Amino acid sequence: MKKIFWSICTLALTLAFSDAKAQEVTNMTTHDHITITTDVSQGTNSFTGWGVFPHQQESIRRIKMQVTLGHPDSLAIAHWDYLDFINIKKTGGNSGQTRDIELGRLITPYGSSFTKDWSYTWEVDVTDFSSMLRDSVLIEFVHNGWEPEKLGWELTVNFEIQKGPEIAKQIKFTELYKGDFPYGNIDDPVENYLTPISFRFEEQTDFGRIRIQHTGHGFGKPDLCSEFCTRWREVVFNDQVIDKRHLWKECGDNPLYPQGGTWIFDRGHWCPGDLQDPDVFQVPAKEGTNSIDIDMMPYVDSIGEVEGREIVTAYLIEYAAPNNKFDVAMEEIMVPNKKQNYGRMNPAVFEPVIRFRNLGSEPLKELKIKYGTEGFKPKTFKWTGNLNFSEETTLYLPEMAQFNAGQNTYSVELLRPNGKKDQWQGDNQMKSVFHAPKQLPTEFVVTYKTNNNPEENHLFLINAKKDTLYQRMPSECEANTLYQDTLRLDAGLYEFELTDSAGNGLEFWAQPEAGYGYLRFLDIEGNILHHFISDCGNGRFLSFEATTDAKKDTTVSQNAFFIYPRRTKDKLELDAFLEKPQTMRVQFMSDGVAVETHEYLSIKYHLRRYACRQNTHLRLVNSVFGGFASLAIDTF
Repeated sequence: MKKIFWSICTLALTLAFSDAKAQEVTNMTTHDHITITTDVSQGTNSFTGWGVFPHQQESIRRIKMQVTLGHPDSLAIAHWDYLDFINIKKTGGNSGQTRDIELGRLITPYGSSFTKDWSYTWEVDVTDFSSMLRDSVLIEFVHNGWEPEKLGWELTVNFEIQKGPEIAKQIKFTELYKGDFPYGNIDDPVENYLTPISFRFEEQTDFGRIRIQHTGHGFGKPDLCSEFCTRWREVVFNDQVIDKRHLWKECGDNPLYPQGGTWIFDRGHWCPGDLQDPDVFQVPAKEGTNSIDIDMMPYVDSIGEVEGREIVTAYLIEYAAPNNKFDVAMEEIMVPNKKQNYGRMNPAVFEPVIRFRNLGSEPLKELKIKYGTEGFKPKTFKWTGNLNFSEETTLYLPEMAQFNAGQNTYSVELLRPNGKKDQWQGDNQMKSVFHAPKQLPTEFVVTYKTNNNPEENHLFLINAKKDTLYQRMPSECEANTLYQDTLRLDAGLYEFELTDSAGNGLEFWAQPEAGYGYLRFLDIEGNILHHFISDCGNGRFLSFEATTDAKKDTTVSQNAFFIYPRRTKDKLELDAFLEKPQTMRVQFMSDGVAVETHEYLSIKYHLRRYACRQNTHLRLVNSVFGGFASLAIDTF
């Protein structure tokens, strides 16, 4: 399988930019491609690994934690969306202090449809824990659930440590709340646990950061709380509400898709396949007694069979005043970028998208930005706005990203905050790797088969000027109908998008009543140029270059297979579209053994119905192409 290898204590230096100091980065891996499984006797399993982090005397600028799950080499991949935790278990070596500090919270994806070469990496900033990520630290990954031990994940946990002057000195670290609390119990309300906390700031403290990890679980009747019910939460500081939000997350735009289970269903502040970003609130230090409180929407389970749980961890981290007045930092290049977490936005070149943050004590009013693809003349842009300390913004840069064929590197550099020299330039520049858009001919056919709910879907094509050159409106479509539109375009760049207002794509296994639809681009001879995934949640996006001499992408199979419905009581349909006529063999498997085989000669397009045993759930487990097309359908 493809793997991302991290080297323990490996030192990596980035390129120096302009007159800035080079950013020194160290990678520390505590769990290196280990196999994790559940413990069905306990419902939880712990996997620990030591890391040797920088000494207390060394200055740390930022720390990012990267968590990678992959298909294990020796086991089948796990199936369920279980709640996992990454903790600091011990600091100071074997004889040091025992801790139980939550660094991050991961909900595993539904993995049953993932292939042997699958892996996915998430990233979260854990700089707030830098005072404890020093010297020898024991990191614990807690994997929960009740799957059999023949199923598992391959796990890597890596810490990317950016050396450099502290943004602000950490003064104190305090746990506020930590627990698995009932929600909806009239005799034991959640507010029994989320009680106000009084405290005094340390004398040196300038500001505090309240950092909260909060997810809702359990789904008892009648309201399906807390996993599938929206409810509000307030964060109160010194009797003032500083944040009120609905603990709800839309999952139809999950960048990790499609998954094997109910990945599109919105949930209680999390989605399957999600390393949760914490909710962070900055508060000024005030003399005397201060208070922090978390309030939840009042709720009582009317049936009395309470399953709702609010799993909350909250910390207060106190800091001295920021060390610099004029200090900005690049956070991310979102477009163009080939990182998995930005896959729904890429490859794209129309509007580069970046995030940057003000780390200086002075409000950031203006900034010069230098940007562009390496190998082309760089561009500059003057940003104006108002960012207080630690605030970030997302910016769409003018002018599209230029590119060469294949892989490219995009670079962004932040210069002259408020017209001054940045006091730490080590994190002012960032680079991203991206692929050039796909090439398509200037003439091709949009082939769109609607499902049973065409009113949910909208197709449209825009050019570089944002003019809409083609669209198929929901009102123009009938259910379960094939539409074919021939497009004749000028050479140039385009973006095509399918949107789904219900967030369930053109097909979703748990909603067979919605039917099966598909979207494909075909050339004039009827061969597949591009096949869009039907199980796509909120929709699909494609950026492409139309050229008169477009070359076929031979690195990607243009065969399309789909079985529908994937959960059936009696019959299923197999939709197969091959790039050339082939012999096709269809096998129905049970526990790896073929129980039924069908073979067809010289097939290019094939729609066939099969009878199945009752209450069968199916998945396509492989498709291999050569002299014949081979399709295995596993029943389980």
